[in-house]
Amino acid sequence: MKVYGADPNNNSRLAAILATAKKAGFPKASMEAAVARGQGRSATGAALENLTLEVILPPGIGIVVDIETDNKAATLPDLRHLIKVKGGTVTPTAYLFQRKGRVAFEKDERNLGEDEVLEQAIEAGAEDVETDEDGNIVVWTDPSMISAMANSLQQGLDLKVLSSDIIWDANKDTNLALNDDTEAKSLQELVNVLRENSNVQAIYTNATQGNVSDEVWAEVDVD
Repeated sequence: MKVYGADPNNNSRLAAILATAKKAGFPKASMEAAVARGQGRSATGAALENLTLEVILPPGIGIVVDIETDNKAATLPDLRHLIKVKGGTVTPTAYLFQRKGRVAFEKDERNLGEDEVLEQAIEAGAEDVETDEDGNIVVWTDPSMISAMANSLQQGLDLKVLSSDIIWDANKDTNLALNDDTEAKSLQELVNVLRENSNVQAIYTNATQGNVSDEVWAEVDVD
């Protein structure tokens, strides 16, 4: 029996997610669009194209924006305009980041930590292993190794995958510590307007807290 795909009748995990979203009040159209996007197409059935925009925002903050769109000709000019209005410049910044695969495994009653999974994770191709604040195990690997890594630790250590994705991870030696709250607020304003565009999937930055107050930094919502 098919247990995956866009039909919730044949995908119990998807059915559970949709039920939770419905209880939370998400519009039906938004849920349908999200399911379609997960299948690599828009709500109209058109194929989606993956794109990136690379941006510099004063005082030199590097930003990478991941995009999925079925209308490149309309989406890119719209986003470029938003970036310009908020003081940013579209220019190469990907060299400030590395493309990495990330797999998160759910904490279980055994409370396995980094030490318990490290050896098998390294054998499966892991580059690093850490534990997040909730006790979940996070494994970093080459993007091409995500599926193999997830399968290896699922089968070998009976771990449950929480999420797996490919991200832009800022190079530590090129991180930019912000000088004050004004710079952080400028970054958050740009992030806010970009997130309003449904084609934007993720936003990454090399900015770090620096001299920004804890209250303001908590509002800087980037991936």
